Amino acid sequence: MKRLVLGLMAATALSLPAFAADIAPAIIYDLGGKFDKSFNEAAYNGAEKFKAESGIEYVEFEISNDAQREQALQRFADDGRNPIVMAGFSWAAALEKVAAEYPETNFAIIDMVVDAPNVRSVVYKEHEGSYLVGVMAAMASESKKVGFIGGMDIPLIRKFGCGYVGGAKAAGATDVFQNMTGDTPAAWNDPTKGGEIAKAQMDQGADVIYAAAGGTGVGVLQAAADAGKLGIGVDSNQNGLQPGKVLTSMLKRVDVAVYNAFNDAKNGQFTYGFNVLGLAEDGVGYAMDENNKELVSQEMLEAVEKAKADIIAGTVQVHDYMSDNSCPY
Repeated sequence: MKRLVLGLMAATALSLPAFAADIAPAIIYDLGGKFDKSFNEAAYNGAEKFKAESGIEYVEFEISNDAQREQALQRFADDGRNPIVMAGFSWAAALEKVAAEYPETNFAIIDMVVDAPNVRSVVYKEHEGSYLVGVMAAMASESKKVGFIGGMDIPLIRKFGCGYVGGAKAAGATDVFQNMTGDTPAAWNDPTKGGEIAKAQMDQGADVIYAAAGGTGVGVLQAAADAGKLGIGVDSNQNGLQPGKVLTSMLKRVDVAVYNAFNDAKNGQFTYGFNVLGLAEDGVGYAMDENNKELVSQEMLEAVEKAKADIIAGTVQVHDYMSDNSCPY
């Protein structure tokens, strides 16, 4: 009975914009925590933007282990939270189960597809944004040797690396070193190891290193800055972490996905199914601000903007590693 009543309340709130303020949004972060300076923090920023604009509070939860996923989803659903947004592909298994148990609740998952009638799945063309920062890396590199450091070794992170290699090679890089931090979720939050891998790549000649590794990337950017080299951030704008030492950041607009889910629910316009965000949709891109403007020449900006236009127009094809588990560059 409790679930039925909550379902009726949620349905009413979502179907009548006049009662939009009755929504009760929630967000659950992935391992690494909401202040990881990267993926989770981007999700947090989207929730904060929604709260600032709408005046509607949201609840949040940071898991500390995988066993908490299903429990956290069920707790929020039982409390009448709607919509519930999850940051990260690792939520898929728990969501498949819980979404079926709570058909009246709207869910959104970022970085994975869950085929259910009450789920919005948001994925990104990370390879497109990574291609752009690869172009910038090669043009900024004096050695023409650049590096990529991923977090957990999964196809999604290989997708970042493959796009980066494509852009770097297209812009003249002779070598692109690639390393992953680990094969467990701990790989997302090990800045010490990230720094050690960065030093190893720099010993091989890399002078620009791109990190797609969550909190681990903070250590990569630190190591590059300490050595007088350049880092490239990811997901959030990380240029300010090492001002003047971060060439750019590959923006993955996780904040947009969270903000849209909350805002669409508020306006009675929450939709379901598969959403893909790339350069054309402003879902990925690169960061320019006061912290890196002196590092990026006009020639570099023109080259990267041309690459962006060509990718959107389809005249340049960026390989998606996840399509066939290979990278041809």
